[in-house]
Amino acid sequence: MHHFSNASTTATTADFSGLWVPLVTPFRAGAVDHVALAALARRLGSTGIAGLVVCGSTGEAAALDDDEKLAVLDTVAAATPELPRMMGLAGEHLGHTLSAVRRLASRPLAALLVPPPSYIRPSQDGLHTWFAAIADASGVPIVVYDIPYRTGSTLALSTMRALAEHPRIQAVKDCGGDAGKTRALLADGRLQMLAGEDAQIFSLLCEGGTGAIAASAHLHTDRFVAMMRAIREERLADARGLWQALVPLIDAMFAEPNPAAVKALLAHQGDLADELRAPMTPASAALRTRLLAAHAAVLSPR
Repeated sequence: MHHFSNASTTATTADFSGLWVPLVTPFRAGAVDHVALAALARRLGSTGIAGLVVCGSTGEAAALDDDEKLAVLDTVAAATPELPRMMGLAGEHLGHTLSAVRRLASRPLAALLVPPPSYIRPSQDGLHTWFAAIADASGVPIVVYDIPYRTGSTLALSTMRALAEHPRIQAVKDCGGDAGKTRALLADGRLQMLAGEDAQIFSLLCEGGTGAIAASAHLHTDRFVAMMRAIREERLADARGLWQALVPLIDAMFAEPNPAAVKALLAHQGDLADELRAPMTPASAALRTRLLAAHAAVLSPR
């Protein structure tokens, strides 16, 4: 039914194991704060994470223009050149999205993180065409961002299995909300499964997931890394202890639209200004109180 271009068969399999942090984009007086961005990237890069995701939803990529996105990527690359980078690539216009793939071709990237087009809600065949065209055009692996509550499109299991046949489509950021589909893809073993919902990291890794892309891991990053390592080494009691202290903080992090809570805590630490681009708004006073309590409880558990 579907045919992939011959050029795509040269892809090699990458390893997306471990913790990836989807970077916030710091703003100051409306502009990207590149000094804060570079410092944040360096701090996170020293914690044992697998890599950074640039210009994802946590990075408020929808509020950045094309030049700003490239500038953010270049700042992160200069700050942490040794750390793998995954670049978010969302859009609705296939031609524009393919142009963005070409613009990124000169930048060293570990992968592109690609969701379905938002709002349009194409058929399964249309979704397959979207991902196959992007994968054909890309020189790096594709991580499929399965997130129906943001895009309006549900990727069927049969579509995911068909996409797995493309040599460049190698992993999934799983926010699909369908445990049966997740388990079927874990059993297939062809696509690396990355937890995209922070609250599901522990369970997905225990079921055979590869890693996580976790916004809440901007805070207590070393604890997230240690927890994931303990699961990998099958030290489940250790992992559970590390994980359970993080759960109230993770719950608070997503009580209001992300990344308001992450930015509130990072601003509390002095990492950046507590500033988001409209229509995003800063965390409420009530959530700040809850966040600070949960943050403190991780630092000194009872």
